[in-house]
Amino acid sequence: MGACTAITRGGARCKGVAIDGSGYCYAHQPDKAALRRAHASKGGKRGGRGRPLSEVADAKGRLLDIADRMESGEMETRTGIALSQVLNVFLRAVDLGLKAREQEELEARLSELEEQLDAGKGGYRGA
Repeated sequence: MGACTAITRGGARCKGVAIDGSGYCYAHQPDKAALRRAHASKGGKRGGRGRPLSEVADAKGRLLDIADRMESGEMETRTGIALSQVLNVFLRAVDLGLKAREQEELEARLSELEEQLDAGKGGYRGA
């Protein structure tokens, strides 16, 4: 495998590794343009890894507030318990969403690696 022959926006030669014998890396190969756009679109919809952390921090803050209000007698215990259960379900949904996203990303990366393996090893795929 050789180096990518593309020229970067900065005018330097790309340092990526050429794939599929095309002379281009994944980022510059014209045949992969649609796949790159699909990945970029998916990534933009995800909102970054910071969003789930802020949602978790917000839920934790709300749980602490509920506990404080229950302890001070400002909130009925039953109400506090119900709100805590709802927030717990929300946190579980955030966790499941993150796991599902991670699995989708891993599957996409695995498919890409399998394609590269097929192209580089004459179609061989391990069992």
